[in-house]
Amino acid sequence: MLLIFKNVVFTILVPGTVAVYLPVYVIAHAPAAISATAVLGVLALLTGGAIYVWCIWDFAIVGRATPAPIDPPKELVTRGLYKYSRNPMYVGVLCVIGGWAVVFRSAAIGVYMLCIATVFHLFVILYEEPHLKKVFGPSYEQYRYEVRRWLPFTKHRRADIRG
Repeated sequence: MLLIFKNVVFTILVPGTVAVYLPVYVIAHAPAAISATAVLGVLALLTGGAIYVWCIWDFAIVGRATPAPIDPPKELVTRGLYKYSRNPMYVGVLCVIGGWAVVFRSAAIGVYMLCIATVFHLFVILYEEPHLKKVFGPSYEQYRYEVRRWLPFTKHRRADIRG
């Protein structure tokens, strides 16, 4: 029960702020565009939310923890969406932000999404990957070799395998 509570609190505070509260604050007075592209935006919002929930579930069940750096997984999570991307939770959050940008035709939210993507990438490169390598050792190295950092349908590049 405590694990569920910790995951809910983390979700409200961190991804909730980044992917919901801040974008909604920016577009608070903007009308939603009712168009075919708005439908794509809503699909991105729903897909991103579903990705995030699935990842939280796997973190809790397999990793027995939360995504918060202060309560990291005890086991390397490689199942579910983590079989296809090493960072599907970040991808889900970016889908939500991108969905807001499309639904509200907001360039500001689009730029915000690019800034958040850059922060995510730098955090992964500079902190997460070295930390996971130190904690999980060869099993993380093998996982890193087999699974793409962001999107599963792109080819491995040498720099990604080494870095």
